[in-house]
Amino acid sequence: MVCPMVYAAQCSIRISTFGLMAGVGLAYICTTMATLRNLNIKTSTCKRIAKELHSYEKEVEKESAKTADMKAKGADPYDLKQQVRRYNLKSQENVLAESRMMVPDCRKRLETALSDLKATLVEVESSGQKDGSEIGDARSTITEFERIF
Repeated sequence: MVCPMVYAAQCSIRISTFGLMAGVGLAYICTTMATLRNLNIKTSTCKRIAKELHSYEKEVEKESAKTADMKAKGADPYDLKQQVRRYNLKSQENVLAESRMMVPDCRKRLETALSDLKATLVEVESSGQKDGSEIGDARSTITEFERIF
């Protein structure tokens, strides 16, 4: 991981890029960059967990339909021949149960990530940053995923 101060020096960031007064030191710029970077990371984390949650919900639907179909066809739960060729009913029910267990876990992780994102956004806004692509993206992510809860 690159130190933010080294990164700022390597990029030769101009103070005017951030809309800051000329007397502001490099340490403030680096702190702002690190905070914006954290905001971007936390926004991406929320998006990734939400995508994972959606994937598990789709998997539960698919596996539920598959289990119901097997039950409707009268699949024998302990038929060893079936187990060799494809999932038997018992195995299918285990797959479905595991998928169902992941949904609440993902919801909890998303809720935690969302609260971390909100806290970081408040920190960024309190430091004087009000506009920017990272801030707009974080706000839209919060708005989008708050409706889940």
